[in-house]
Amino acid sequence: MIGNDIVDLKLAKKQSNWQRKGFLEKQFSASEIKAIRNSEKPFELVWLFWSMKEAAYKSYIKSNNKRFFAPKKFNCCITSKNEALVKFLDVEFRINYIITIDYIHSWVVQKTSKNLIQKAFFIADERQQSTITNQSLLANFTDDISINKNEIGIPYLTKSNKKLPTSISTAHHGNYGAYAILHL
Repeated sequence: MIGNDIVDLKLAKKQSNWQRKGFLEKQFSASEIKAIRNSEKPFELVWLFWSMKEAAYKSYIKSNNKRFFAPKKFNCCITSKNEALVKFLDVEFRINYIITIDYIHSWVVQKTSKNLIQKAFFIADERQQSTITNQSLLANFTDDISINKNEIGIPYLTKSNKKLPTSISTAHHGNYGAYAILHL
């Protein structure tokens, strides 16, 4: 399955106080907290770990079809520049990520001979004060393609009201949106 997440760093800086008492302990494992506290860029690492956890979570719920909140149980480990692993229970997710001065984007990587992952971005123009929605992420698709959600909010694509054989993950935060598609 596929999963991705994006964090608008300016909005995160404005809206969240990650340094408040108890925040790190509720969201991150002991090893993640140690990495954050020892980092030269702790704010950036908080939101990188968060986006990696969200990408892995979105991938996991696609196969289990059940929502839950347990960010601390998704354990992140950066393996190299722009690559990481997230472990949850007995499942390991390979993650790729991009960090810019404006946003962090993380997505689950799956490579098999039959599946092809495509990743695309839609970035809103800050001057327009645009709100990113699932439908606004479809600017590169034909008019008869739409994003719908199942009963627990997992997105899927349809063309002329017929479900497509793809898996899609959408993400939007502040002025940025992204999607990842896995062709099945």
